[in-house]
Amino acid sequence: LQGGTHIVELKAETREANARFFESVDQVPAKAVTMGIGSILKADTILLVVKGADKAEIVKEALTGPITTECPASLLQTHAKVIVLLDREAGRLLD
Repeated sequence: LQGGTHIVELKAETREANARFFESVDQVPAKAVTMGIGSILKADTILLVVKGADKAEIVKEALTGPITTECPASLLQTHAKVIVLLDREAGRLLD
């Protein structure tokens, strides 16, 4: 919760998933700048945009599951103003 914006090492799966935007996976950056949940929760308004069926389970866990650091996005449930935009596939497991 104290984490601020910082540099992270990208996992191999993340680099492979983004390889389609580059000529080869070797050109995909190995590091990225990320906002820690502490920085995100300080915002007046949070906009969560999610697209795709492969995100449906984590969307349900984050928005309706228990609030836990094992699912950092679940901490969005504690924020006073979160706007959530989902396509039909990403929201398919929500009631």
